Amino acid sequence: MRDIKKIVLTGGPCAGKTTALVKITEYFSGFGYKVFNVPEVPTIYSTAGWNYLTPNRDLYYQGERAILETQLALEDQFRTLAEVCTKPVLIVCDRGTMDISAYIKPEEWQEITAMAGTNPNELLERYDAVLHLVSAADGAEQYYTTATNATRYEQANEEGLRIARELDKKIINAWTGHPHLRVINNHDDFEAKLNRVLNEIAKVVGLPQPAQEEKIFRVEITGEIPECSESEITQTYLVAEPGTEVRLRRRQFSGGKVINVHRSKKRLSESEVIETERQVDNNLYEQMLQQADPYRATIKKRRQSFIWKGQFFEIDTFIEPVCDLVMMETKGVTEKETINFPPFVKVIEEVTGNPKYLNYNIALNR
Repeated sequence: MRDIKKIVLTGGPCAGKTTALVKITEYFSGFGYKVFNVPEVPTIYSTAGWNYLTPNRDLYYQGERAILETQLALEDQFRTLAEVCTKPVLIVCDRGTMDISAYIKPEEWQEITAMAGTNPNELLERYDAVLHLVSAADGAEQYYTTATNATRYEQANEEGLRIARELDKKIINAWTGHPHLRVINNHDDFEAKLNRVLNEIAKVVGLPQPAQEEKIFRVEITGEIPECSESEITQTYLVAEPGTEVRLRRRQFSGGKVINVHRSKKRLSESEVIETERQVDNNLYEQMLQQADPYRATIKKRRQSFIWKGQFFEIDTFIEPVCDLVMMETKGVTEKETINFPPFVKVIEEVTGNPKYLNYNIALNR
């Protein structure tokens, strides 16, 4: 079977996708990969004369339908090319099919996917990973510009920034439910944002990457979390060889969608790890549960994910085997950066690196 991985690079306006695509091609070509870049289909239609802002609703609707069908056809053609390559292949899509749903009414999205002979679940399964680059409009406003995209209508003023932030969150919601959705923060140093993109793709293709610790805090929630995505997580650790941690996770989202993910993490040295993830169906999930580590309990927790001032956070409220623990994890904040702690969270203590608060060890609390 050919070694082919397909990645979506998405995000809100002025997120840095164009620069990231160049870096991805250069970096992974150096590792012997053939890199195909699927162009951004909505831009093709916009530059050809179709306009998001047309008052003609039928023209808008047919344009979105055409964008979906063209996206599917382009991806399939590049897949055909990849299958005859002698090198491993990385297909990078400048936006993907689910992006379209952020710009269209839910009932219209349901119609055009049905006309294309597919559905949202099938569309999510087309991709091995989705990397969402947060718009500069959220937390890096000084870098927000419309100069890099002549078709952008979210202008560099207060109203434009507001629209861009809303669109950024709509796009994340569109992809929520993908097992390898990663949100890439804004950084004071844009190079750090690009490095996070490269590291996440390295995980997908199985290349070693630098060992990194996300910042973890024990917290109390003191107010309502705005515009968060909620899910219920059931996490089981499986018997594994020494030095390897194998985790089976079932994640159920508020809309009822269930995702099962098998993850293996092996430390090569103090500075390098190999981490691989794959989605498994319900039958295989049930079979794999027979390999559960008898010394570790199943973890159950509620997760709330959100962006605050350009930084991505996840709050886990544990239900089993402990019930008095709430932890917040930053995603992709570098050592040199200041964490933008949300006002609705009270930080009790930082527990980064404390083995007591690793999920792997929490599972020992039987």
